[in-house]
Amino acid sequence: MWLWQFWIYSFLGYLLEKVFAKVTHAAQQGRKCFLLLPLCPVYGLGMLAVLALPPVCREGLRLVVWGGLAATAVEYAVHWAYDTFLHVRFWDYSRVWGNLRGRVCLPFTAAWGLLTALAVRWVQPWVAALAARVPGEVTCLCLLVFTADALVSARLLWVTGDVELLRADMG
Repeated sequence: MWLWQFWIYSFLGYLLEKVFAKVTHAAQQGRKCFLLLPLCPVYGLGMLAVLALPPVCREGLRLVVWGGLAATAVEYAVHWAYDTFLHVRFWDYSRVWGNLRGRVCLPFTAAWGLLTALAVRWVQPWVAALAARVPGEVTCLCLLVFTADALVSARLLWVTGDVELLRADMG
């Protein structure tokens, strides 16, 4: 179930990136971290961190605060890992007020807090129900595709250092 929640939130994060890019008229029309699959793993990992919070931290205003902090901690860790191991940067907040090494910033921490609270309240019941219905065979097949794409994408980033190769539309 955790694996499907990771994939679903990674896909929803990809869609959020596309919408954000359209609304802000960004040059890159949405971040993508895989060669073929429309996934942004930082969103999936961030939501898993939020869902792993103790129940007392997932209530009311505490969810906004702890959800924002958990998602921001994951965002920092993922940025650090991409930068350290693959020598790439998918995002850079260095020009945003309240940033920490360009990896995270206060405005997005607040946004993540609100988004995670909304997701836990309104989206998570749907995601959990969907994840519970997927047959094991489908999960195994999807895991093979995901792993292959993740390995090819990581190798491509390692060799070229060019995140734009992952942003290109394949259609």
